[in-house]
Amino acid sequence: MCGRSFAYRAKWKRCWDQVRYCSERCRRQRGSSLGPRCEAAILDLLARRRPGATICPSEAARALHEGEGEGWRELLEPVRQAARRLRAQGELRVLQRGAEVDPRSARGPIRLALPRSGSG
Repeated sequence: MCGRSFAYRAKWKRCWDQVRYCSERCRRQRGSSLGPRCEAAILDLLARRRPGATICPSEAARALHEGEGEGWRELLEPVRQAARRLRAQGELRVLQRGAEVDPRSARGPIRLALPRSGSG
C-alpha cells in the first residue's frame, strides 16, 4: 500500500470491510518489487550522510533510475510511498520547512531524515 490515508466512500458501502487500496493505481502496483528498492535507496542515501542530514525524495529517485533523461521523475511517487511506509514503521522522519509533518497529508516539497537518536 502507498501509506496514504483514505476514508469511507458511499460507493464502498457494501464492501468497506474489504477495501485495501486508496485507488486503482495502488491496487495495480501491489505486487511490485519497486517498493522495497525505494525503501533501500532512501535508507542507503541517508546512511551515507552525516547524522541529522536530510535528502530530497528526488535524490532517491535519481539513484534508482537507470539510464539518462528525465525517467527518474516517474519514480518520485513510488519513493514518496516508500517514505510514508518507512515513517509509519518509525524508521524515517518526513520534514517540510524543517518541521516534522504527516506525509499522508503533506503537499509540496518534503525532506527525508533518519529518526533522532537518543532523547534528541
